[in-house]
Amino acid sequence: MTTHSTMNKDTLLWMYSTMVTIRRFEEQSRREADAGKLRGMHSSIGQEAVPTGISAHLRDNDFVLGTHRSHHHCIAKGVDINEMMAELLGKATGTNSGKGGTMHIADINKGMLGANGVVGSNIPVATGVGLSAKVRGTDQVSVVFFGDGASSQGVLHESMNLASIWKLPVLFVCENNRYAESTPFEFTVAGGSISNRAAGYDIPGVSVDGQSVLEMFEVGGEAVARARRGDGPTLIEAQTYRYHGHFGADDPLGYRSEEEQEYYMDRDCIKQLTAHIIENGFAGEDDLQSLDEKALAAIAEAVRFADESPFPDDADLMTDVYNTYA
Repeated sequence: MTTHSTMNKDTLLWMYSTMVTIRRFEEQSRREADAGKLRGMHSSIGQEAVPTGISAHLRDNDFVLGTHRSHHHCIAKGVDINEMMAELLGKATGTNSGKGGTMHIADINKGMLGANGVVGSNIPVATGVGLSAKVRGTDQVSVVFFGDGASSQGVLHESMNLASIWKLPVLFVCENNRYAESTPFEFTVAGGSISNRAAGYDIPGVSVDGQSVLEMFEVGGEAVARARRGDGPTLIEAQTYRYHGHFGADDPLGYRSEEEQEYYMDRDCIKQLTAHIIENGFAGEDDLQSLDEKALAAIAEAVRFADESPFPDDADLMTDVYNTYA
């Protein structure tokens, strides 16, 4: 993936195309789940701006680690959507040969070191990845995404402490979508903020509108540049919103109001970027419509590729498995 480190027309259109591709992929994934072709779908619709704004500054050899809700992280980092869809459907052509599924997509060649279904589990891994970059003397950056539900895990505090002491090139990015499953943010986070916890570790802590890809781009650029210079980590609290339930069968109106949903959906990240692009003359409605159509065509091709791909052979059942006691 080409780095888009300056805010110009090409960057804006790349971010628009990326967010639209994420949304169309997620919409199709929900349809595949409803048809019974995959299980455990956790939609990232509404959160597209967070990884897109940051990934605009990343190179293929930078690293990203995700959560159980990570399709948007993968696509923003450049993982092939054909292989992603095949992985969702358990096919042998998937990113993990059909053995990882929706919550464990990884592509080392793109620096996507893996989604993970265990809350907060990738935070120490990302810290170790940052240590590796420092020991090897590269300027690579490690980015870990986690939710507000993981923000009080002890491992986050241990990792930020270590990353600060050793000035590791790590971005700790909290996607605060206001609900840990169905528990409101206000019920679980003392002090009303996650970003203010950075002060205890002498690192920058930034709260940003996670529904604005423009703001995510600015904050992400500063944090990535800081990490590459060897100045250490940053904690970013991206205040965002997931439009759907925690998982496919979850009805979010059981724990939040329609008025709240409408407020955030009115501030939709794609809608905001569309207005910015058109109002400032970077592109016209026809240009954006063309990008929309390309995204839909790409998703249709991904479904075709996945549907026509074989399931893993029975003989592969025990491959990619190791026994530490052997």
